[in-house]
Amino acid sequence: MTDNWTAGVMVFIGLFLIGGVFSLFRQGLKIGAVVCAVGAAMAITAGVLWW
Repeated sequence: MTDNWTAGVMVFIGLFLIGGVFSLFRQGLKIGAVVCAVGAAMAITAGVLWW
């Protein structure tokens, strides 16, 4: 995919946080899910821009 490991790690962290969004939303913690979603969006964006 890419030679830049940092970009790959950032995308992985973003995908991990997306799993957290689903988990928190199922538990009824909507504010936590929103915070996690913002973090996921920022991590994936950073990974794509770093790539």
